Amino acid sequence: METRTKRWLGVVAGLAAGAFGTTLIVRRRKSMRGKKSIYDQYNRASADRWARPGMSVTFRAELMPGRDPAERTFRITKVLPSGRVTLEGFAGEHTETEFEHVR
Repeated sequence: METRTKRWLGVVAGLAAGAFGTTLIVRRRKSMRGKKSIYDQYNRASADRWARPGMSVTFRAELMPGRDPAERTFRITKVLPSGRVTLEGFAGEHTETEFEHVR
């Protein structure tokens, strides 16, 4: 095959690949319309949070071994924008994974 023919086929193949890639991106954007982004979990309303001020939470037994559930239960004083909470009578910020699930 001649060099000119190879060059021409390379240009045609490159244009076809670019058009195909653009088509896939456009289709993906159209299919994602109306769906929630993975970043929506950080911007959800306070009514949708896992905890609210005044709510009682119980630490998991693995984190405080040898204590009764009553000794591991604390009241939430503040819910931070990151989803962490501060507790009444217990220092630090804590995440949802540190507590037992509500049944």
